[in-house]
Amino acid sequence: MTDLVETARARFTELYGRAPQGIWSAPGRVNLIGEHTDYNDGFVFLFAIDRRTVAALALRDDRTVRLTSSFTDEIVETTLADLGPGGAHGWQNYPLGVAWALSQSGLGQLGADLDAVPGFDLYLDSDVPVGAGLSSSAAIESAVAVALNDVWRLDLDRNALVKAGHIAENEVVGAPTGILDQSASLLGRLDCGIFIDCRSLERDVIPLGFDEAGLEVLVMDTKVEHEHAAGGYAARRASCEAGARELGVESLREVSISDLPRAREVLDGETFRRVRHVVTENQRVLDTVRTLREQGPRAIGDLMDASHRSLRDDFEVSVPQLDLAVEISQNYGAIGARMTGGGFGGSAIALVPRELISHVEAAVDGAFAEHGYAQPDLFAVVPSDGARRDE
Repeated sequence: MTDLVETARARFTELYGRAPQGIWSAPGRVNLIGEHTDYNDGFVFLFAIDRRTVAALALRDDRTVRLTSSFTDEIVETTLADLGPGGAHGWQNYPLGVAWALSQSGLGQLGADLDAVPGFDLYLDSDVPVGAGLSSSAAIESAVAVALNDVWRLDLDRNALVKAGHIAENEVVGAPTGILDQSASLLGRLDCGIFIDCRSLERDVIPLGFDEAGLEVLVMDTKVEHEHAAGGYAARRASCEAGARELGVESLREVSISDLPRAREVLDGETFRRVRHVVTENQRVLDTVRTLREQGPRAIGDLMDASHRSLRDDFEVSVPQLDLAVEISQNYGAIGARMTGGGFGGSAIALVPRELISHVEAAVDGAFAEHGYAQPDLFAVVPSDGARRDE
C-alpha cells in the first residue's frame, strides 16, 4: 500500500501540476460463498482483500472533471454537467458514474446547489487484478465514493455510498449487478467476513479465524477475462426473474428448498436449474455462517465444494480453467475450493492449510501447463479493512 500511495501522489503531481488534496483507497473482494444470490434478494458472505485501488484527488475551481490512471496515458476531460448514463464510454464510466450518482442523490438530498459543486482532478492506481473476479470495478467506485464524500462534504454513511456505487454500475456502466461488490469494498473488516441480507441490507460481521486455524485463502486467477455487461450475466439474471414470476414470488429469496419439487414441475429445465442454484446457495451461505460460529473454518470446505458444483452444473457460469483450478487444489490438500465472482472466467479460491500452499500452487501451475492453458496468477489474500482515507 505504501508504494501505491506514494506512486499515486507523485503521478498526480506530475500530471496535474499540483499536489492532491488527499489519497483514498478501497479493496477488491473475495466472495467466500453466495454467488448470484445478491440480485435475487438473497444472502452473501464475503470479505475485503489486501489488494486495493488508490484514488488521488483534488477539487478544482470550475466544473471540469479530469481523470486518468496507471493503465492509460490518456487524460479524460469532461464536466459535471455532462455526467450520467451515455455520457462516457470505457473504464472512466466507473469513477464518473459514482460522481454522477453522488451528485444526484447525495447533493440533492442535502439540498445543495448542484451548479455550485466544484469539479475535480483524479488519478487512479491499483493492484487489484482486472478481470479476475475480484471486483476491481467496485474498488474503483468505492475509492472514488469515499474521496468525493469527503471533499464534497456530503457526510453520507457507508450504506449510501454502497448505493451510489450500485447505481453507477447499473445505470452508467450498464452491468446489471447487485450490491455485493460495493458492500465488501466499503464495509470490510480485518480478519472478518461480512454476512449480508441483500433484501433488508442488514449485515453482520463474522470473525473468520483463518489465521488462528492455520489456513490461507489462495486466489487462482485463471487469466480468462470476463465482462459482466456481456450477455451471459444478464441472461442468468433474466432467467432468475422469469423463474420468480412463474413461481408467483417477488424474488427467489422467497423460495425455499422445500419448494423445489413444485418448482421442477412448473419451470422448464434450464430455468429450474438456475432457480435451484440460487435457492440452495442461499442455504449454503446460512450454513457456512452457522458452521463457522459452531465448528470453525476447517469445517466449511464441503459447503465451498458444493457451491462450485452448483455454479458449474446448475447456473453454468464456470469455465474449464476454473474447474481445473478447483479440482487440482482439492486433490492436493485444499479444505474446500470454488469459483468466485460472476463467472465466465476470473478466479477460483481455495481454503488451504498454510503448510500446503506451495504444494497446491505447484500442482495448479503444472496442471494448467499440461492442459495448454495460460499460466495462472496464484496469490494468497488476507481479509482486510474496507475503503478509507490514507492521507
